[in-house]
Amino acid sequence: MAGRFPPRTPTTRTTVRGGAVPVPATADQDEVVQDQDEVQDLDPGPAGRPATTPPPDLGLTLGPLRRGPADPTFRVTPDGSVWRASRTPAGPGTIRVDVRDGRLAAEAWGAGGPWLLDRLPALTGAEDDPTAFVPRHKLLAAIHRRRPGLRLTRTGLVLESLIPSVLEQKVTADEAYRSWRLLVRKYGEPAPGPAPEGMHVMPDARTWALIPSWEWHRANVDGKRSATIVRAARAAARLEEAAQMDPPAARRRLELIPGIGPWTSAETVQRSNGAPDEVTTGDLHLPGIVGWALTGDRTTDDAAMLELLAPYEGQRHRAARLILLSGRVPPRRAPRMAPGKIAHL
Repeated sequence: MAGRFPPRTPTTRTTVRGGAVPVPATADQDEVVQDQDEVQDLDPGPAGRPATTPPPDLGLTLGPLRRGPADPTFRVTPDGSVWRASRTPAGPGTIRVDVRDGRLAAEAWGAGGPWLLDRLPALTGAEDDPTAFVPRHKLLAAIHRRRPGLRLTRTGLVLESLIPSVLEQKVTADEAYRSWRLLVRKYGEPAPGPAPEGMHVMPDARTWALIPSWEWHRANVDGKRSATIVRAARAAARLEEAAQMDPPAARRRLELIPGIGPWTSAETVQRSNGAPDEVTTGDLHLPGIVGWALTGDRTTDDAAMLELLAPYEGQRHRAARLILLSGRVPPRRAPRMAPGKIAHL
């Protein structure tokens, strides 16, 4: 059996986030999408970027927005399209993005469709500048060269990244993904337009705040995490303002909510604000992965990790993502954490 299958990628939460979502090659470019409300073509990058710059790799750029392989708000279809269902300030919307003849193309549906199309350049990394990253290690130089399509997404939406990040606090990735999936399917609404079957838009802030305690329990969410989400939902309008702030100020705004600390705020603004320097601290695995990749030391802590990433000041999050994409992680020395069974208590 040796050699028949590629090496299995570790599935800790950090490696999943750093990895790429497989996106098939785009289908026939002449295919017509039916019932579309609006179509928009985009240049690969902002003005001034060389015309030869490759378009963003959708799997790398949008991959951090997927919360598990069965995320009801995110889908990749065999024709090479990436679908997202979002709750925008204008209402629920669905967007389909693919690459056609080296250019991004998109369709959107629902009340939030025009808003999603307006934000598409930022979503696909047009506001990100990968040329600002200067590798200082051979590993990062190799991965940076090998992944030219990596861009850092900016959704402009805080709650849709904050709530799943809270669900991921101190539990296994599989537990958090299951909780997100159950809650979105039960309390969200079907995605507008011809979205793939089973896609849903996440609930609005009021609905999150009114989910009864027993439903959190059934979704395997403990009282501390559910209370944090309810507090965040009640302050949703103020939290959404953070998407327009600079990342440090945005993190300070989020951390005013009890239960939201540095880990959660960093995970949120990396997506909502496209923050290239907001590295995640307080993670169980990331310091050891960074230390192992750069120095061979799996016992690296947060302070040592930040010291290792200091040469990348301004681009530390990108450096951490490239390290995760390298797949160079320390060998496992203990069994996986057993999932909790809150719903069985």
